[in-house]
Amino acid sequence: MPLRLDVRPSATGGESDFELALDVPSDLGYVGPAVELIADRFKGGVLSPRRVRFNLRTALAEALANAIAYGNRHDPRRLVHVRVEAGRDAVHIHVTDAGAGFDPAVVPDPTLPGRLEREDGRGLFVLRSLVDHVAFSAAGNSICLTLRAG
Repeated sequence: MPLRLDVRPSATGGESDFELALDVPSDLGYVGPAVELIADRFKGGVLSPRRVRFNLRTALAEALANAIAYGNRHDPRRLVHVRVEAGRDAVHIHVTDAGAGFDPAVVPDPTLPGRLEREDGRGLFVLRSLVDHVAFSAAGNSICLTLRAG
């Protein structure tokens, strides 16, 4: 299934504001192509080339992989919805899966003694270090990653 990126002017208007929408099948093979489709829209934009190359790409790949693996449980009948709002001051990336959600407050801190060898909790830790703000929907099946301009 080819990925189709919808690009439209932002509903709030503005010269440089736009929104992107992309539905990604629940197959980890789509993560790389989806990330590249979205990252290519930020060349010379609100984010520096370094922040696009490293922060945006890595955070989006982690959020997509988590949504596919943990939210949709690799179910090929389910999609992950990605919506990106790009403004003059920030980029907001919303990744929503069709799963039941989770409570991010109970995810263990992987930097605590006794947890360093465990893998659970690392993805959320990485996301929080790559972006300026992380927020979850009340249901816990949607994450919003915010990268401020720069």
